[in-house]
Amino acid sequence: MMDSEQMSLKSGITAFSTKNFTMAMKLLSPLSEAGNAEAQYRMAIMYQHGLGVVANELLAFKCMVSAAKQDLRLAQHGLGFMYLEGECIGKDAIKAVEWFTRSAEQGLVGSQSTLAMMYEEGRGVPVDREKAKQWYRRAGFTDKANTI
Repeated sequence: MMDSEQMSLKSGITAFSTKNFTMAMKLLSPLSEAGNAEAQYRMAIMYQHGLGVVANELLAFKCMVSAAKQDLRLAQHGLGFMYLEGECIGKDAIKAVEWFTRSAEQGLVGSQSTLAMMYEEGRGVPVDREKAKQWYRRAGFTDKANTI
């Protein structure tokens, strides 16, 4: 049987997934404030894009960092993109590599392929074709790994 916090989280994630952001905000906000990484990650996205709430880059970044530091790989990937693209925080390719690496090591394919591209292009790291190939292979892009 689920406790009320688990039920609220499940309902909040369902509301988020079905784009009922007002309900998601209502259900996930208290869980986010209590330190739940899954709730913090979704709150970050809603604050970043103004979904069900007025956009707030500072709160988006704060929630994403909190979730990422709890080893939530989707949040680590999201934080990597914030740094890579300069969304909610200044661009910092070195920090982007750090967060993509943490997520990639947990098996997130999107982070693995992004990291491969960064090593291939020398973004935030020196160009390293061997590391790029390794990350492309881990992400399942063997054809790409064989062509660089």
